[in-house]
Amino acid sequence: MTTLLTPTGTSSSTSPAVGRGLALSVLRLHRSALWLWLLLVVVLSATMLWAYGPGFDAADTEGRERCRANSEACFFPSGPALDRYDTAVWYGTFAVTYFPFLVAVWAGAALIGRELENGTAHLAWTQSVSPTRWLTAKLAVPALLITAGTAVLVPLHRLMWNRGAELLWADWYDENSFHSNGTVTLAYALCGLALGALVGLVVGRALPALGVAFAALLPVFYLGNEYRVSLWPTVTATDTRTPSLPSEALDLEHGVITTEGTRIGNNLACTDSESAADLKRCMTDAGISDFWTTYHPKSHFWPLQLAETGVVLAVAALAVTAAFVLLRRRTATEGVAV
Repeated sequence: MTTLLTPTGTSSSTSPAVGRGLALSVLRLHRSALWLWLLLVVVLSATMLWAYGPGFDAADTEGRERCRANSEACFFPSGPALDRYDTAVWYGTFAVTYFPFLVAVWAGAALIGRELENGTAHLAWTQSVSPTRWLTAKLAVPALLITAGTAVLVPLHRLMWNRGAELLWADWYDENSFHSNGTVTLAYALCGLALGALVGLVVGRALPALGVAFAALLPVFYLGNEYRVSLWPTVTATDTRTPSLPSEALDLEHGVITTEGTRIGNNLACTDSESAADLKRCMTDAGISDFWTTYHPKSHFWPLQLAETGVVLAVAALAVTAAFVLLRRRTATEGVAV
């Protein structure tokens, strides 16, 4: 077994030139992935700018004209311009939500797994590049590119989304809308990169690593959607009538409070009363003193975004730490200096 000894003094592996050269080699080696990501950013940016500008103008004009001609069209707008606008917004939202972390998983798992499978990683480790610096470059370069691309896509999506709010049949808390309008998109992308790198080191083969990494990220994505509303304190409103929620609030749970002070959830008793007198009579007969509702107002968008972002980035940090520990142990057994 050949052991790579770390020379004393100033080595080329620690010089800035070698660091730049390593970054450039990563770009050259994975230029197909880079061009694919750049193409995706350009196409999505153009689509969302079109939806923000001429697409919205045409859809809005068509909707107003149809509303003037037929009052029913005010509630159910339709037409060629509206269909084109809706398609652009839907596909743009879907792509901003899912493509960054899919690209990140690919960069982390398939590309690292391919280098281990082809032996180019071991070759680099014997050519003045330590395994630690190699993995750092493999994570830092795609992380920088994904962050830059996402930093363009998310603001453009928010611009498009905010202008077309009246034409969109979606709320701020819908899964895709929530992801594509904030920092959560970038957090999941970086988490996908970290998990992909870890799986790529474990599996050591490109295609199996890609599948396993994607499967590993799905539970993180699912749990984020499932427990998102629990990451920030909710607001509870209590009233002698059914509480009136703020505009665009996310209604989580509602119920009644009995005259004995017991809170009962998911109880819609008396809510269908036609008049105040009927409501009062029904509450007296049912032993109800108040109604309550728990909700997230629209102002909780950013607190929920930042809370989920922090949790997902913590998972990413754990995956990165595990990847470096695994690489250190593996190369130590092979006699390669880290």
